[in-house]
Amino acid sequence: MTVLVVGAGPAGLMAAAVAAQAGAQVLLLEKKNSPGRKLKITGKGRCNITSALEGELFMGGYAGNGRFLYSALQQFTSRDLMEFFTSRGLELKVERGQRVFPVTDNADDVLRILLDNAIKSGVKIMTSHPVQSILAEEGRVKGVLTGTDSLMGDAVVIATGGLSYPGTGSTGDGYGWARDLGHRIIEPRPGLVPLVCAEEWVKELQGLSLKNVKASAYSFRGQKINEDFGEMLFTHFGVSGPIILSMSRDIGDHLIKDKKVKLSIDLKPALTEEQLDSRLQRDLYRYSRRQFKNSLDDLLPRKLIPVMIKLSQIDSEKPTHQVTRQERHRLVELFKDLAISIVATRPVAEAIVTAGGVAVKEVNPGTMESRLVKGLYFAGEILDVDGYTGGFNLQAAFSTGYVAGKHAAITDLAP
Repeated sequence: MTVLVVGAGPAGLMAAAVAAQAGAQVLLLEKKNSPGRKLKITGKGRCNITSALEGELFMGGYAGNGRFLYSALQQFTSRDLMEFFTSRGLELKVERGQRVFPVTDNADDVLRILLDNAIKSGVKIMTSHPVQSILAEEGRVKGVLTGTDSLMGDAVVIATGGLSYPGTGSTGDGYGWARDLGHRIIEPRPGLVPLVCAEEWVKELQGLSLKNVKASAYSFRGQKINEDFGEMLFTHFGVSGPIILSMSRDIGDHLIKDKKVKLSIDLKPALTEEQLDSRLQRDLYRYSRRQFKNSLDDLLPRKLIPVMIKLSQIDSEKPTHQVTRQERHRLVELFKDLAISIVATRPVAEAIVTAGGVAVKEVNPGTMESRLVKGLYFAGEILDVDGYTGGFNLQAAFSTGYVAGKHAAITDLAP
Protein backbone atom coordinates (compact mmCIF):
# COMPACT_ATOMS: atom_id res chain seq x y z
CA MET A 1 0.00 0.00 0.00
CA THR A 2 1.42 3.38 -1.05
CA VAL A 3 0.00 6.56 0.45
CA LEU A 4 0.82 10.02 -0.86
CA VAL A 5 0.22 12.94 1.53
CA VAL A 6 0.22 16.45 0.08
CA GLY A 7 1.05 19.24 2.53
CA ALA A 8 3.44 18.99 5.49
CA GLY A 9 1.50 21.01 8.05
CA PRO A 10 0.09 19.54 11.28
CA ALA A 11 -2.64 17.54 9.49
CA GLY A 12 -0.27 16.21 6.84
CA LEU A 13 2.50 15.30 9.28
CA MET A 14 0.05 13.45 11.51
CA ALA A 15 -1.63 11.66 8.57
CA ALA A 16 1.70 10.57 7.09
CA ALA A 17 3.04 9.18 10.38
CA VAL A 18 -0.15 7.30 11.23
CA ALA A 19 -0.35 5.77 7.75
CA ALA A 20 3.28 4.65 7.97
CA GLN A 21 2.73 3.17 11.43
CA ALA A 22 -0.15 1.18 9.93
CA GLY A 23 2.25 -0.40 7.44
CA ALA A 24 1.90 1.79 4.36
CA GLN A 25 4.75 3.20 2.32
CA VAL A 26 4.27 6.94 2.72
CA LEU A 27 5.58 9.86 0.70
CA LEU A 28 4.90 13.33 2.15
CA LEU A 29 5.09 16.12 -0.44
CA GLU A 30 5.62 19.76 0.57
CA LYS A 31 5.91 22.59 -1.94
CA LYS A 32 7.89 24.86 0.40
CA ASN A 33 11.52 24.21 1.28
CA SER A 34 10.67 23.28 4.88
CA PRO A 35 7.66 21.67 6.60
CA GLY A 36 5.29 23.23 9.12
CA ARG A 37 5.76 26.89 8.24
CA LYS A 38 2.32 27.96 9.38
CA LEU A 39 2.51 25.83 12.51
CA LYS A 40 5.63 27.74 13.56
CA ILE A 41 3.75 31.04 13.71
CA THR A 42 0.56 29.86 15.39
CA GLY A 43 -0.24 31.44 18.73
CA LYS A 44 2.38 34.13 18.03
CA GLY A 45 4.97 31.38 17.87
CA ARG A 46 3.80 29.73 21.12
CA CYS A 47 1.50 27.16 19.47
CA ASN A 48 -1.82 26.64 21.25
CA ILE A 49 -2.06 22.95 20.34
CA THR A 50 -5.49 22.15 21.79
CA SER A 51 -8.04 22.92 24.49
CA ALA A 52 -8.40 21.18 27.85
CA LEU A 53 -12.18 21.56 27.71
CA GLU A 54 -14.14 18.33 27.41
CA GLY A 55 -17.41 17.03 25.99
CA GLU A 56 -19.96 19.54 24.78
CA LEU A 57 -17.86 22.44 26.04
CA PHE A 58 -15.12 21.33 23.67
CA MET A 59 -17.53 20.87 20.78
CA GLY A 60 -18.80 24.38 21.39
CA GLY A 61 -15.41 25.57 20.18
CA TYR A 62 -16.37 25.00 16.54
CA ALA A 63 -18.19 27.71 14.62
CA GLY A 64 -18.66 25.79 11.41
CA ASN A 65 -19.71 22.14 10.92
CA GLY A 66 -18.49 21.01 14.32
CA ARG A 67 -20.85 18.03 14.19
CA PHE A 68 -18.86 16.65 11.26
CA LEU A 69 -15.85 16.35 13.60
CA TYR A 70 -17.55 14.18 16.25
CA SER A 71 -16.12 10.90 14.94
CA ALA A 72 -12.63 12.25 14.30
CA LEU A 73 -12.46 13.84 17.75
CA GLN A 74 -13.52 10.55 19.32
CA GLN A 75 -10.93 8.57 17.39
CA PHE A 76 -8.15 10.99 18.37
CA THR A 77 -9.16 13.12 21.34
CA SER A 78 -7.53 16.19 22.85
CA ARG A 79 -6.30 13.88 25.66
CA ASP A 80 -4.76 11.60 23.03
CA LEU A 81 -3.03 14.59 21.48
CA MET A 82 -1.65 15.79 24.80
CA GLU A 83 -0.42 12.26 25.54
CA PHE A 84 1.18 12.16 22.09
CA PHE A 85 3.35 15.16 22.93
CA THR A 86 4.06 14.48 26.62
CA SER A 87 5.09 10.87 25.89
CA ARG A 88 7.69 12.29 23.50
CA GLY A 89 9.15 14.64 26.07
CA LEU A 90 7.23 17.86 25.50
CA GLU A 91 5.77 19.23 28.72
CA LEU A 92 2.44 21.05 28.40
CA LYS A 93 0.63 23.69 30.44
CA VAL A 94 -2.97 24.88 30.60
CA GLU A 95 -3.55 28.63 30.54
CA ARG A 96 -6.55 30.97 30.73
CA GLY A 97 -9.56 29.69 28.82
CA GLN A 98 -8.23 26.09 29.05
CA ARG A 99 -5.72 26.76 26.25
CA VAL A 100 -2.95 24.16 26.10
CA PHE A 101 0.60 25.28 25.21
CA PRO A 102 4.05 23.71 25.40
CA VAL A 103 5.82 24.77 28.59
CA THR A 104 8.62 26.09 26.39
CA ASP A 105 6.21 28.48 24.61
CA ASN A 106 7.97 27.49 21.40
CA ALA A 107 6.16 26.16 18.32
CA ASP A 108 9.48 24.85 17.00
CA ASP A 109 9.39 22.18 19.72
CA VAL A 110 5.95 21.04 18.55
CA LEU A 111 7.13 20.84 14.94
CA ARG A 112 10.32 18.99 15.91
CA ILE A 113 8.29 16.22 17.59
CA LEU A 114 5.93 15.92 14.62
CA LEU A 115 8.86 15.66 12.20
CA ASP A 116 10.75 13.16 14.38
CA ASN A 117 7.61 11.06 14.70
CA ALA A 118 7.04 11.03 10.93
CA ILE A 119 10.65 10.21 10.08
CA LYS A 120 10.94 7.47 12.73
CA SER A 121 7.67 6.01 11.42
CA GLY A 122 9.27 5.62 8.00
CA VAL A 123 7.76 8.60 6.16
CA LYS A 124 9.80 9.93 3.26
CA ILE A 125 9.50 13.72 3.18
CA MET A 126 10.11 15.60 -0.07
CA THR A 127 10.26 19.40 0.27
CA SER A 128 10.33 21.92 -2.61
CA HIS A 129 8.08 19.46 -4.43
CA PRO A 130 4.84 21.16 -5.54
CA VAL A 131 1.95 19.05 -6.78
CA GLN A 132 0.12 20.16 -9.92
CA SER A 133 -2.94 17.91 -9.81
CA ILE A 134 -4.41 14.67 -8.48
CA LEU A 135 -4.53 11.72 -10.88
CA ALA A 136 -7.71 9.66 -10.90
CA GLU A 137 -9.40 7.17 -13.21
CA GLU A 138 -12.89 5.70 -13.07
CA GLY A 139 -13.62 7.17 -9.66
CA ARG A 140 -10.37 6.02 -8.04
CA VAL A 141 -7.19 7.86 -7.12
CA LYS A 142 -4.07 6.83 -9.03
CA GLY A 143 -1.48 9.30 -7.73
CA VAL A 144 -0.35 12.89 -8.20
CA LEU A 145 1.24 14.93 -10.94
CA THR A 146 4.19 17.10 -9.93
CA GLY A 147 6.14 19.48 -12.13
CA THR A 148 7.99 16.70 -13.93
CA ASP A 149 6.83 13.39 -12.47
CA SER A 150 3.77 11.27 -12.02
CA LEU A 151 3.91 9.69 -8.56
CA MET A 152 1.60 6.71 -8.26
CA GLY A 153 -0.21 5.75 -5.10
CA ASP A 154 -3.12 3.72 -3.78
CA ALA A 155 -4.40 6.61 -1.65
CA VAL A 156 -3.87 10.37 -1.56
CA VAL A 157 -4.40 12.61 1.47
CA ILE A 158 -4.88 16.29 0.63
CA ALA A 159 -3.75 18.39 3.62
CA THR A 160 -2.84 21.62 1.88
CA GLY A 161 -4.62 24.02 4.24
CA GLY A 162 -6.77 26.99 3.30
CA LEU A 163 -5.98 30.50 2.09
CA SER A 164 -4.68 32.15 5.26
CA TYR A 165 -1.03 33.22 5.49
CA PRO A 166 -0.22 32.32 1.85
CA GLY A 167 3.48 32.97 2.46
CA THR A 168 3.55 29.75 4.48
CA GLY A 169 2.25 27.77 1.51
CA SER A 170 -1.51 27.95 2.15
CA THR A 171 -2.56 29.23 -1.26
CA GLY A 172 -5.71 27.17 -1.81
CA ASP A 173 -4.19 24.64 -4.22
CA GLY A 174 -6.24 21.81 -2.80
CA TYR A 175 -9.54 23.53 -3.54
CA GLY A 176 -8.85 23.40 -7.27
CA TRP A 177 -7.85 19.74 -7.21
CA ALA A 178 -10.96 18.81 -5.21
CA ARG A 179 -13.17 20.80 -7.56
CA ASP A 180 -11.61 19.11 -10.61
CA LEU A 181 -12.52 15.76 -9.06
CA GLY A 182 -16.16 16.77 -8.63
CA HIS A 183 -16.21 18.17 -5.10
CA ARG A 184 -18.18 21.26 -4.18
CA ILE A 185 -16.14 24.02 -2.58
CA ILE A 186 -17.87 26.27 -0.05
CA GLU A 187 -16.60 29.79 -0.78
CA PRO A 188 -13.44 30.31 1.32
CA ARG A 189 -13.61 33.37 3.58
CA PRO A 190 -11.83 34.63 6.69
CA GLY A 191 -12.40 32.63 9.87
CA LEU A 192 -10.44 34.17 12.74
CA VAL A 193 -9.52 37.61 11.41
CA PRO A 194 -9.11 41.22 12.60
CA LEU A 195 -11.92 43.69 11.87
CA VAL A 196 -11.92 47.05 10.11
CA CYS A 197 -13.60 50.02 11.84
CA ALA A 198 -15.10 53.22 10.43
CA GLU A 199 -14.23 55.57 13.29
CA GLU A 200 -11.07 57.65 12.92
CA TRP A 201 -10.47 57.79 16.69
CA VAL A 202 -9.73 54.07 16.70
CA LYS A 203 -6.40 54.82 15.00
CA GLU A 204 -5.39 56.96 17.99
CA LEU A 205 -5.54 53.80 20.12
CA GLN A 206 -3.24 51.71 17.93
CA GLY A 207 -1.34 49.20 20.06
CA LEU A 208 -3.62 49.53 23.10
CA SER A 209 -4.63 46.20 24.61
CA LEU A 210 -7.68 45.97 26.87
CA LYS A 211 -8.18 43.06 29.27
CA ASN A 212 -11.31 41.82 31.00
CA VAL A 213 -13.71 43.66 28.69
CA LYS A 214 -16.94 42.41 27.13
CA ALA A 215 -17.54 42.88 23.41
CA SER A 216 -21.01 42.48 21.91
CA ALA A 217 -21.84 42.62 18.21
CA TYR A 218 -25.21 43.80 16.93
CA SER A 219 -26.81 44.37 13.58
CA PHE A 220 -27.86 47.97 13.10
CA ARG A 221 -31.41 46.75 13.63
CA GLY A 222 -30.43 45.75 17.16
CA GLN A 223 -30.18 41.96 16.69
CA LYS A 224 -27.38 40.48 18.80
CA ILE A 225 -24.89 38.56 16.65
CA ASN A 226 -22.32 37.42 19.19
CA GLU A 227 -20.49 38.41 22.37
CA ASP A 228 -17.33 37.43 24.21
CA PHE A 229 -15.32 38.37 27.29
CA GLY A 230 -11.57 38.74 27.57
CA GLU A 231 -8.80 40.61 25.79
CA MET A 232 -8.85 42.81 22.67
CA LEU A 233 -6.42 45.02 20.80
CA PHE A 234 -6.74 48.27 18.84
CA THR A 235 -4.84 48.49 15.55
CA HIS A 236 -4.24 51.10 12.84
CA PHE A 237 -7.24 49.77 10.89
CA GLY A 238 -9.60 48.62 13.64
CA VAL A 239 -9.65 45.91 16.28
CA SER A 240 -8.08 42.51 16.87
CA GLY A 241 -7.15 40.29 19.81
CA PRO A 242 -8.63 37.01 21.12
CA ILE A 243 -12.28 38.01 21.65
CA ILE A 244 -12.43 39.94 18.37
CA LEU A 245 -10.99 37.01 16.44
CA SER A 246 -13.47 34.61 18.04
CA MET A 247 -16.38 36.85 17.05
CA SER A 248 -15.06 37.68 13.59
CA ARG A 249 -16.55 34.74 11.70
CA ASP A 250 -20.12 35.53 12.76
CA ILE A 251 -19.55 39.24 12.17
CA GLY A 252 -18.03 38.56 8.74
CA ASP A 253 -20.98 36.39 7.75
CA HIS A 254 -23.35 39.18 8.84
CA LEU A 255 -21.41 41.80 6.86
CA ILE A 256 -22.24 39.86 3.71
CA LYS A 257 -25.88 40.89 4.30
CA ASP A 258 -25.38 44.30 5.96
CA LYS A 259 -22.80 47.00 5.35
CA LYS A 260 -22.10 47.60 9.04
CA VAL A 261 -22.11 45.84 12.38
CA LYS A 262 -22.15 47.67 15.71
CA LEU A 263 -19.49 46.50 18.15
CA SER A 264 -20.23 47.53 21.72
CA ILE A 265 -17.34 47.42 24.20
CA ASP A 266 -18.19 47.26 27.90
CA LEU A 267 -15.01 48.55 29.55
CA LYS A 268 -16.20 47.64 33.07
CA PRO A 269 -18.37 44.51 32.73
CA ALA A 270 -17.97 43.61 36.41
CA LEU A 271 -19.79 46.80 37.45
CA THR A 272 -23.42 47.78 36.93
CA GLU A 273 -24.13 51.30 35.69
CA GLU A 274 -25.09 52.28 39.25
CA GLN A 275 -21.88 50.85 40.73
CA LEU A 276 -19.80 52.50 38.03
CA ASP A 277 -21.51 55.83 38.60
CA SER A 278 -20.72 55.60 42.33
CA ARG A 279 -17.11 54.74 41.57
CA LEU A 280 -16.86 57.65 39.14
CA GLN A 281 -18.34 60.03 41.71
CA ARG A 282 -15.70 58.96 44.24
CA ASP A 283 -12.88 59.51 41.75
CA LEU A 284 -14.19 62.90 40.69
CA TYR A 285 -14.46 63.91 44.34
CA ARG A 286 -10.97 62.60 45.10
CA TYR A 287 -9.49 64.61 42.23
CA SER A 288 -11.87 67.58 42.52
CA ARG A 289 -9.04 70.11 42.33
CA ARG A 290 -7.67 68.71 39.08
CA GLN A 291 -8.75 69.39 35.52
CA PHE A 292 -11.16 66.76 34.20
CA LYS A 293 -8.54 65.33 31.82
CA ASN A 294 -6.39 64.40 34.83
CA SER A 295 -9.10 62.68 36.86
CA LEU A 296 -9.58 59.36 35.05
CA ASP A 297 -6.21 57.67 35.53
CA ASP A 298 -7.62 55.18 38.07
CA LEU A 299 -10.34 54.01 35.69
CA LEU A 300 -8.78 54.01 32.21
CA PRO A 301 -5.49 53.30 30.43
CA ARG A 302 -3.74 56.61 29.76
CA LYS A 303 -3.98 56.20 25.97
CA LEU A 304 -7.75 55.80 26.12
CA ILE A 305 -8.47 58.89 28.25
CA PRO A 306 -8.27 61.57 25.49
CA VAL A 307 -10.59 59.52 23.27
CA MET A 308 -13.14 58.98 26.03
CA ILE A 309 -13.11 62.69 26.88
CA LYS A 310 -13.59 63.59 23.23
CA LEU A 311 -16.51 61.15 22.85
CA SER A 312 -18.10 62.33 26.11
CA GLN A 313 -18.01 65.95 24.87
CA ILE A 314 -16.90 67.09 28.31
CA ASP A 315 -14.44 70.00 28.29
CA SER A 316 -11.08 68.44 29.13
CA GLU A 317 -9.91 71.66 30.84
CA LYS A 318 -12.98 71.88 33.07
CA PRO A 319 -12.26 71.63 36.82
CA THR A 320 -13.35 68.20 37.93
CA HIS A 321 -15.71 69.50 40.60
CA GLN A 322 -17.70 71.27 37.87
CA VAL A 323 -18.56 68.10 35.97
CA THR A 324 -22.36 67.89 35.93
CA ARG A 325 -24.53 64.91 36.78
CA GLN A 326 -25.66 64.73 33.15
CA GLU A 327 -22.04 64.71 31.92
CA ARG A 328 -21.14 62.02 34.43
CA HIS A 329 -24.01 59.83 33.25
CA ARG A 330 -22.90 60.33 29.65
CA LEU A 331 -19.45 59.12 30.63
CA VAL A 332 -20.90 56.08 32.40
CA GLU A 333 -22.82 55.18 29.24
CA LEU A 334 -19.56 55.37 27.27
CA PHE A 335 -17.83 53.04 29.71
CA LYS A 336 -20.63 50.51 29.30
CA ASP A 337 -21.16 50.98 25.55
CA LEU A 338 -18.11 52.20 23.66
CA ALA A 339 -19.61 51.83 20.19
CA ILE A 340 -17.55 51.02 17.10
CA SER A 341 -18.81 50.53 13.54
CA ILE A 342 -17.38 47.39 11.90
CA VAL A 343 -17.41 47.80 8.12
CA ALA A 344 -15.25 44.88 6.92
CA THR A 345 -12.98 42.03 7.87
CA ARG A 346 -9.33 42.05 6.92
CA PRO A 347 -8.50 39.89 3.85
CA VAL A 348 -8.54 36.10 4.11
CA ALA A 349 -4.76 36.11 3.62
CA GLU A 350 -4.50 37.75 7.07
CA ALA A 351 -6.89 35.31 8.75
CA ILE A 352 -5.60 32.77 11.26
CA VAL A 353 -7.89 30.17 9.69
CA THR A 354 -10.05 29.88 6.60
CA ALA A 355 -13.77 29.24 6.83
CA GLY A 356 -15.22 27.37 3.87
CA GLY A 357 -13.56 24.67 1.80
CA VAL A 358 -14.45 21.15 0.71
CA ALA A 359 -18.14 20.50 1.44
CA VAL A 360 -18.24 18.03 4.35
CA LYS A 361 -21.38 16.29 3.03
CA GLU A 362 -19.12 14.82 0.35
CA VAL A 363 -16.62 13.43 2.89
CA ASN A 364 -17.09 10.40 5.17
CA PRO A 365 -16.72 11.79 8.72
CA GLY A 366 -15.54 8.45 10.10
CA THR A 367 -12.68 7.99 7.61
CA MET A 368 -12.13 11.40 5.94
CA GLU A 369 -12.43 9.62 2.58
CA SER A 370 -14.15 11.32 -0.33
CA ARG A 371 -17.61 10.00 -1.05
CA LEU A 372 -16.95 10.72 -4.73
CA VAL A 373 -13.44 9.40 -5.39
CA LYS A 374 -12.13 6.15 -3.89
CA GLY A 375 -8.79 6.50 -2.13
CA LEU A 376 -8.98 10.31 -1.85
CA TYR A 377 -8.83 11.70 1.70
CA PHE A 378 -8.97 15.20 3.18
CA ALA A 379 -7.47 16.50 6.41
CA GLY A 380 -7.17 19.85 8.14
CA GLU A 381 -8.15 23.32 7.04
CA ILE A 382 -9.04 22.34 3.47
CA LEU A 383 -12.32 21.02 4.87
CA ASP A 384 -15.26 23.36 5.50
CA VAL A 385 -14.71 23.21 9.26
CA ASP A 386 -13.42 25.98 11.50
CA GLY A 387 -13.24 26.77 15.19
CA TYR A 388 -12.81 29.68 17.56
CA THR A 389 -9.49 30.62 19.13
CA GLY A 390 -8.28 28.35 21.90
CA GLY A 391 -6.64 25.37 20.18
CA PHE A 392 -9.72 24.02 18.43
CA ASN A 393 -8.44 24.45 14.88
CA LEU A 394 -5.15 22.66 15.53
CA GLN A 395 -6.99 19.83 17.28
CA ALA A 396 -9.24 19.49 14.23
CA ALA A 397 -6.15 19.33 12.02
CA PHE A 398 -4.50 16.65 14.15
CA SER A 399 -7.67 14.59 14.56
CA THR A 400 -8.68 14.66 10.89
CA GLY A 401 -5.05 13.97 9.95
CA TYR A 402 -4.97 10.97 12.28
CA VAL A 403 -8.21 9.57 10.88
CA ALA A 404 -7.25 10.20 7.25
CA GLY A 405 -3.86 8.54 7.70
CA LYS A 406 -5.28 5.56 9.55
CA HIS A 407 -7.89 4.82 6.91
CA ALA A 408 -5.75 5.73 3.89
CA ALA A 409 -3.38 2.93 4.96
CA ILE A 410 -6.17 0.38 4.74
CA THR A 411 -7.94 1.69 1.64
CA ASP A 412 -9.98 -1.00 -0.09
CA LEU A 413 -8.12 -1.73 -3.34
CA ALA A 414 -10.91 -3.87 -4.80
CA PRO A 415 -12.31 -2.50 -8.08
